Amino acid sequence: MIWSDLSESDRTKHDPAEVFAAGERNHHISNTAYPIAHRIVWKPYRSDEHEKRKLQTAAIERIQDFALYSHIPFCETRCYFCEYTVVSRDELQRSSEYMELLSRELKMYTALLGGRRLHGFDIGGGTPSFVEGKLIARHVEEVMKRFDCQSGFEISIETTPRIAAADPDKMRLYHDCGIRRISMGIQVVQPDLLRALGRDSNGLEHHFRARDNIRRAGFEKFNVDLMYGFAGQSLLSWEETLRQAIRLNPDFITLYRMRYKLTRISSQAANVRLDDVRDQLSLAAEILTREGYLANPGKNTYSKISNHAGTSAYLTRRVILGMPYLGLGLGAQTMTNSTISYNDGSAGKKIHPYARSIQNGSLPVQDVYDLPLAQMTAKMAAVSLYFGEINTAAFLEKFGLTLEEAYPDETKFALAENLMHYTESGNGIEIGAQKNSLALTKKGASHFNGTIALFFAPSVKEYLIGKQDENSVSPGSTGESLRETEYECILR
Repeated sequence: MIWSDLSESDRTKHDPAEVFAAGERNHHISNTAYPIAHRIVWKPYRSDEHEKRKLQTAAIERIQDFALYSHIPFCETRCYFCEYTVVSRDELQRSSEYMELLSRELKMYTALLGGRRLHGFDIGGGTPSFVEGKLIARHVEEVMKRFDCQSGFEISIETTPRIAAADPDKMRLYHDCGIRRISMGIQVVQPDLLRALGRDSNGLEHHFRARDNIRRAGFEKFNVDLMYGFAGQSLLSWEETLRQAIRLNPDFITLYRMRYKLTRISSQAANVRLDDVRDQLSLAAEILTREGYLANPGKNTYSKISNHAGTSAYLTRRVILGMPYLGLGLGAQTMTNSTISYNDGSAGKKIHPYARSIQNGSLPVQDVYDLPLAQMTAKMAAVSLYFGEINTAAFLEKFGLTLEEAYPDETKFALAENLMHYTESGNGIEIGAQKNSLALTKKGASHFNGTIALFFAPSVKEYLIGKQDENSVSPGSTGESLRETEYECILR
C-alpha cells in the first residue's frame, strides 16, 4: 500500500498523559465518532474537485471484501438529539423518488464491485421504516442479486416503536425479504424528557405491541437502543429506561451516549457532568449483567445470546476487522483501505445535490480524503473501541504492523496505568489462530474518553489538546477544569 504523505500536524508526537487529559476534558467529543473536526485535521488530505471521483473509483476497485450501508434520510420528525443526515419536512414526500435514486447509485457501484464478497448490510437513517415496505424489499432484492453474499451475511434494519406497533405487515415484509435483525429506538422512557427531545410520539404505549409485531414477524435478533447522558436525565429515570428495555426481552440492548455535537440542543452539553455519565454507565452494567445481558468493559452493546457480539454483521466486521464499507445514499460515508469519502448532501442535508449527480450519471461524491497510515490506523482503533477492545491480529493483518509498533508510547501508557490489558477476544471473529485483543479494563472503560484519545492521529490529538471545550465540564466533582498535570488523580 502506498500511503498519502503525512501533514505537518501528523508528524508531531504528543505526551500520552497530556493526550489522555485532553480527551477527558473534551469528553463530549472524544469518542468513537472519528475523526474530530475532519474539515480541519483532514484538510491536507482532501482530494481536488477534479480528481475526487477518479480517486474514489480507483480505491473502490481495489476492494475484494466489504460491508454495505444504505442511508434512508427520512423521519416523521427530527428528534432534538439527532446529529445525522435527515432531510427537512418539506422533502418527506420524496421518499419514492429517493429510493429510485438509491437504486441508480447501487447500479453505478455494481460496475465497480459487482459479484464481489459482501459480508453485511445495514439499512439505517433517519428512519428507514418510514418509507413504504415494498420499496425496502425491492432494494434488498437488488443488493442480494448484485453481490456475493457470504456465509454469515446478514441484513439489519432500524425502526421506531410507533411504526413497528402500527404496521405489523411491514414487519412481516421485512422478514420475508431476507432481513433478519431489527433494531428499535426506545432511547428514553421519561415522559417529560421525551417531550423535551421531540420524541413524545414514541412513548411507552407503543413498546409491547411493537415488540409483539416484531417477534410474530419471525425476528430472532431484536435489538433495543437506549440513550444516556442527557441534561436533566436522573439516575432514577435512567434505571426505569433500562428496566423497561429488559421487560421487552430483546436479544440485545445497545447504549448510546448523547453526543450533542451538531444537534438542536448542543448548548445543553455544559449541564452534563462526566461523573453523572459514569454513574449511568455503571448502573447499566450492573443491572444488565444481572439480567443476563453481557458485554466486556467499554462495549456499547449487551448481548443475551452466547458468543454473539450483539451488533449487525455489517458493524461487527467494521469494528473487529476494520473492513471497508460502501455507503449509499444522501451524505453516506464510504471507507476503502486508504480513503474515506462523503456523499453529496452531507453538508446541506438536501436531496437536490445528491439527485443532480446521479441524474448526470456521476458518483454522488461530495468529498474524498486520501489518508495516510496514521489516520487509517486511528480510524480502525477508534471504531474498534466501540467493542471496548482492539483485535491485535486484525490490526496486524490490515496494516502489516503491530498495534504496539503503531502506538509504542500509547500502549505502554495504557498498560502501565491499568487502562488496558491483553485478553482473549470474546466477540465472535477469529483471525487465523489469533484471538488476542488489547482491551479496556474497568478503569479504562470509566475513563473511556481519555483512553480512546491515545489512539487518535497526532493532528486530532493536537486539536484536543488545544481545545478548551465550551461544552465540557470537569470529570471531577468540583466543576473545575482539569489540568494535564492532574491526570494521576483521575487514574488513581
